[in-house]
Amino acid sequence: MGDDSSDPRQRILLVTGLSGAGKTTALRVLEDLGWEAIDNFPIRLLDRLIGSEGDDRPDTLSAPLAIGFDARTRGFDPDWIIALAKDLVQRDNLLVSTLFLDCEDRELERRYNETRRRHPLAEGRPVNAGIAAEREWLAPLRRWADSVINTTDYSSNELQQEIRERFAEALSQEMTVTVTSFGFARGTPPLADLMFDMRFLNNPHWQEELRELTGKDQVVGAFIRQDPAFETAFAQIRDLLLTLLPRYREQGKIYVNVAFGCTGGRHRSVYLAEEIAKALREAGFSPTVLHRNLGSRAAEMIEGPGQP
Repeated sequence: MGDDSSDPRQRILLVTGLSGAGKTTALRVLEDLGWEAIDNFPIRLLDRLIGSEGDDRPDTLSAPLAIGFDARTRGFDPDWIIALAKDLVQRDNLLVSTLFLDCEDRELERRYNETRRRHPLAEGRPVNAGIAAEREWLAPLRRWADSVINTTDYSSNELQQEIRERFAEALSQEMTVTVTSFGFARGTPPLADLMFDMRFLNNPHWQEELRELTGKDQVVGAFIRQDPAFETAFAQIRDLLLTLLPRYREQGKIYVNVAFGCTGGRHRSVYLAEEIAKALREAGFSPTVLHRNLGSRAAEMIEGPGQP
């Protein structure tokens, strides 16, 4: 969503979606961002909470309001909710939008099996039957929603980043830069704005004395720097970022996620992420560094015999 900080209207975000898709996480992040967040609110009481269009209640709802509800909420009726939303968006004093959190069936089923929770619509049936019933029931809300986030491939941290990027007030925050290392063999990060593939560099994994170490170890860094391609590639990536990041900031972008990948995510990508973060700090930025696969096991099955 764009920056609405100068809009005098009361901001209301209706947050819904499939059970297990991340509604609670989304509301928690919105609350951290300064929203008034209410989960499982009886949606039929929304009129009472907001008041009529002519009410003069400047202190009642000064902060933006996020209201969460789903199939477990008392009185939940997708068609009625859409009718209510259509009425609210016509009011001159409100800025109303809807966020729908979606997720593929296979991942929802995995999450329910992993947590051993009962799906609210399963009613003694297999969890996939409850998911299918809920998806069909919520289909009109998904079509109506202004924003849809599919959380299938998101970790909890990645969903939090997505919510911050969409709903933070652009004028109230400095740009946040995150530098991430990852392994391509374990999947790419879904939120990367800029992604660099470091698999062209010599792989420390194939040096027996370096295999169990990581890109944070000095000897691994020394090995990577010996690659004839390193210095030129590093300088070009650094200079590109120092050109782009100020432009992103001028354009009002709040979050920039820069990702470095190698095969397993333990050596080359880790070292490049650390070194780029140092260069960005020297240039006046304050990047956060995340190493997604640093704790993963060093495995030839992942690296591939003799592969770069």
